[in-house]
Amino acid sequence: VEVNGGKRSFDAVWSSSLTDSTNKGKPDIEAVDTSDRANTISSIFEVTTKPMIYECDTSGKPENFAFTVRTLERLGVSAIIIGDKTGLKTNSLFGTDVERTQENVEDFCAKIEVGKNARVSDDCMIFAGCESLILDKGMDDAVARCKAYLAAGSDGIMIHSHKQDGAEIKEFCRRYQEFGVGRPLVVAPSSFDRITETEFEEMGVNIVIYANHMLRAAYPAMMDVAKTILVNERCFEVRAKCMAIQEILEI
Repeated sequence: VEVNGGKRSFDAVWSSSLTDSTNKGKPDIEAVDTSDRANTISSIFEVTTKPMIYECDTSGKPENFAFTVRTLERLGVSAIIIGDKTGLKTNSLFGTDVERTQENVEDFCAKIEVGKNARVSDDCMIFAGCESLILDKGMDDAVARCKAYLAAGSDGIMIHSHKQDGAEIKEFCRRYQEFGVGRPLVVAPSSFDRITETEFEEMGVNIVIYANHMLRAAYPAMMDVAKTILVNERCFEVRAKCMAIQEILEI
């Protein structure tokens, strides 16, 4: 898009497990495995050369994670983010509304090391996602965990929060500058969405991920068109809501 006389575009692609699962009609519980998602990755790389960041959820057992890292690295993924939750995966946006547990710090650090050792080169990065703020365990727990993850070799940190005011994210960012050893900090502001990219940059955030907005915008539009066709028994009423056939053919 043109903004203030300059061009602005997205810098990378986020391979969202929620989006990949929903597109396949599956629940967001890691029901779609790495092999299935690999097909999606290959299809995406056929139409873009931009870097991809891959959401790896819990990443399973260390042995599974090592296989996943090798597969994703071979496909050309630039960064992999694994979360420190354990058990059946539940989306972070549920906060404490659903029962969830975090993985033991030592075990999660060991998993990070397994992933790092499985890589062929340093070109594929591994980031640790911390759920402490999501689980209301407090800032000190989040900081302590992230320090340990960085010491274990994590190339960066992704911090989560379900609080909409963004206050705890701002506080974490402030503290991260003291211990983050210059490694990237990642946020996905689905909840704290009032903060701008400029503000995030001033806070020390390196990567802002809009995790699932395209999917969440597409589904209401498709449902609206489908219902309108059913009500009117024709598609004339939805003509203005649809991209012209010629345009879609030329994308």
